[in-house]
Amino acid sequence: MQEVNGAILERLERVVDKDRIDAVLFEKVESVHREVNRRAEEIKKGCERDIRKVDNRLQIMEKKMWSIFGALSIISFIVSPVGQKIIRPLLTEPPEAATVSPSVTNVV
Repeated sequence: MQEVNGAILERLERVVDKDRIDAVLFEKVESVHREVNRRAEEIKKGCERDIRKVDNRLQIMEKKMWSIFGALSIISFIVSPVGQKIIRPLLTEPPEAATVSPSVTNVV
C-alpha cells in the first residue's frame, strides 16, 4: 500500500509540475499575443496616417490642376478670334466722330 501511495504522490507531483509549466507557457503565449496585437495597431495607425498624407497631396495636386485648366481656358478664349471681338471694344475707346464746323470769315 505504501508503494501505491508513493506512486500516486509521484504522479500528482508530475501533474502539478506540468500544470505549472502549462501556466508559464500560457502566460508566455498571452504575452506574445498582446505584443503582436500592439504592434499590429501601431502598423495600422502608421498606414492610416500615410494614406491621409497621400490623400492630402492628391487633393492639392487636383486643385492646382483645375486652377491651371481654368487659367488656360480663359487665356485661350481671350486669344481666340471670338474673344478678341468681345474684348477689343472693352479695351479701346470708341473714336470720336469728327465734326466739321463752318468757319465764318468777316470781310470788311
